[in-house]
Amino acid sequence: MTGASLLSALDALADLRIAVFRAFPYLYEGDRAYERDYLNAYAQSPGAIVVGAFAGDALVGAATAAPMRDHADAFAAPVAAHGFDLSSLYYFGESVLLPEWRGQGIGHAFFDRREAKARTLGFAATCFCAVIRPPDHPARPAGYAPLDPFWRGRGYAPVAGMIASFDWRDVGETGESAHPMQFWMRREP
Repeated sequence: MTGASLLSALDALADLRIAVFRAFPYLYEGDRAYERDYLNAYAQSPGAIVVGAFAGDALVGAATAAPMRDHADAFAAPVAAHGFDLSSLYYFGESVLLPEWRGQGIGHAFFDRREAKARTLGFAATCFCAVIRPPDHPARPAGYAPLDPFWRGRGYAPVAGMIASFDWRDVGETGESAHPMQFWMRREP
């Protein structure tokens, strides 16, 4: 989805992000107005892509990506501070998929499509951020397995010391707080 097709799907995409990010590790208390504003940036970026997964007409998953230079300063600043050229990076905003659709290859398809777009646009590398939560966080579910092995299997690795910080309101909290996010990168998308 891009441009007009993305604009028509903003509410469904916002609702999906809110539902999926409510779970650990994000614990995000979403707001549709904020989500629409955030997602509108993808509709305005000529190099952006949103890949949707549908069950009939229902959006059950989505993945976003855009040139790093079109992304929020909270993500671009640590990249620039580590000496990377922002114009050479394609940033994967998120992959969200309802739990009942996981384990069927959709996550790989999300990465495949975004990496293909990055190659088509001539980017040297792709990257994304993953929220950092302590291993003993009280909301961590029993048996929680981070996605690190999946990401490593696709050729991504964390960039030492490259941490972004983004503010949001955690589920059950009254105000926003800062959340550290680890950058992962893969050269030659």
